[in-house]
Amino acid sequence: MIEDEKMQVAVFRFAVISDFVIGTQMSRAEKRRLMRDKCARKWQIPFSAKTSLSIGTINRWCRLYKDSNGDLKSLQPKDRCDQGKSRAMDEDTCLSLIESKLETPALTVPQLIEQMNQQNRVSPGIVLNNSTVYRFLHQQNLAQLPIKKPVDRRKFEAELPNDLWQSDVMHGPKVDVNGKMRKSYLIAVIDDHSRLIAHGQFYLTEALHSYLQAFESALAKRGLPRKLYVDNGAAFRSRHLEYISASLAIALIHSKPYQPQGRGKIERFFRTVRGQFLTGFKGQSLKELNEAFDCWLSNIYHQRKHSSTKQTPIERFAANLQCLRAAPDNLHDYFRKVARRKVNKDRSITLNGRLYEAPVALIGKRVELLYHESQPEQIEVKYQNKSFGMLVAVNLNVNCRIKRDKNNNPQIHSNTQLNEYGGGKLWASKRRADDEQ
Repeated sequence: MIEDEKMQVAVFRFAVISDFVIGTQMSRAEKRRLMRDKCARKWQIPFSAKTSLSIGTINRWCRLYKDSNGDLKSLQPKDRCDQGKSRAMDEDTCLSLIESKLETPALTVPQLIEQMNQQNRVSPGIVLNNSTVYRFLHQQNLAQLPIKKPVDRRKFEAELPNDLWQSDVMHGPKVDVNGKMRKSYLIAVIDDHSRLIAHGQFYLTEALHSYLQAFESALAKRGLPRKLYVDNGAAFRSRHLEYISASLAIALIHSKPYQPQGRGKIERFFRTVRGQFLTGFKGQSLKELNEAFDCWLSNIYHQRKHSSTKQTPIERFAANLQCLRAAPDNLHDYFRKVARRKVNKDRSITLNGRLYEAPVALIGKRVELLYHESQPEQIEVKYQNKSFGMLVAVNLNVNCRIKRDKNNNPQIHSNTQLNEYGGGKLWASKRRADDEQ
């Protein structure tokens, strides 16, 4: 509200209270009668749809005028302290709205609200309605985004199976996990040529470790693709995924941000999942969801002719098996994490808070450590692409009894007796005694 409008409101309010602040002295009974009359009247209030006033409102105006010693500006309406902010939505919901609108500008307000609810991006207790969302977008200058210039896009299809894979994540239904409902995520990999799903599975998270499990399963079942086309999510931008892809001679390609059109085949598959599979799913648990999905994938999707190829995905994929690259026998090893460490003078290496011993030849060298997070005790050490075997966890009690000669050949004291040791029984001594029995 501009200053002229505020002053019009102040003048109106003064006209209402003038009898009480500048009039002759009145008794309490006269004031009450006059107040009732003013509250019973129909007023034309400037810039407001209201036509009536309450006793509390009139008294508040009187106090403001008297406390300011008759300053007319005291009757001007005050600006909201949260002007420009939505009172019906919290900050997280507002930020999610802005992000969703920028990602897909073409969405209408009802479509935007539906998408927000489906993706669980609305804070608990918040109910979005069309007027609130539109007003907020208008305040943010997002109600009508500028029309983008047309982009030269053309349909494409890989010439052979496993030439190109597309992969993405879809928000799935909530499932029962130990009595609590948790959202599921479908991670899927589709062959661009045949539309065959190399692997698809629902997980409880869309984090990197879930995607790597899905990717490894796809490679084990369908062989190695030449290219993998993904979006710009955190999991797809990880150095670990880049390392795995490069090691297997797979080109990792990322689409442009906020442009899912290039991954149209995987997006179309997700629409099919929502419209044909999820509508008929009646299960509760994650296991039931994946079992039903595997059954639908094998018996329905892969066996039905595709509208574009006029072939079933399984037939089209199997027509050129001679072109496929088989996954290596040690595929699981390619998915190990890689850490780089320098071997200390005492041959020790620290990884994830644990101490390990490396071969003597690697002292002072910067080496690579390859391991699975699920198997932290199995760590392979490499130097200049040559393997030096598996690291051994340091046993300080055994090391205190090791004698090293001038040639750095470690030997355990042969004359050490159990009764010479003043502390508890050594683990190594117990193992040797057990072996002798």
